[in-house]
Amino acid sequence: MRDTIAQALTAAVKAQDKRRVPTLRLIMAAIKDRDILNRGTGKEPVTNEEISTILAKMIKQREESAKLYEDGGRQELAEQELGEIEIIRDFMPKQMSEAEIRAATSQVITQTEASGLRDMGKVMNALKEKYAGQMDFSKASALVKELLQ
Repeated sequence: MRDTIAQALTAAVKAQDKRRVPTLRLIMAAIKDRDILNRGTGKEPVTNEEISTILAKMIKQREESAKLYEDGGRQELAEQELGEIEIIRDFMPKQMSEAEIRAATSQVITQTEASGLRDMGKVMNALKEKYAGQMDFSKASALVKELLQ
């Protein structure tokens, strides 16, 4: 995944794509920051799953910013944030649909033998481990809570 992003950055620089280059550089910087953090704690460089998590976090940050810009009447800045989201999503694994999230959540609840809300953390950890970058965990969290009540 790291190589794909680096190749896309090289291609964007060569094409002088003024929209993609800064966003791809931000992605590469975020990955390098995590590598440095991992090196300080003796961990390996980031894996594809961790890169997916980084990208998901970047998308969430931009969605929040775009909403704030729209609320503040700054449509041009909101559009810039939404454009960055599109670029970042190009490198994300396919996101699960609502039905797929429901099926995966039910399966993990069964596997972990969760029986109540006190097991919610165990279920969420299993989901994050198994479906990193593929699922919106805020939706999954609400669904887990609903299913465990």
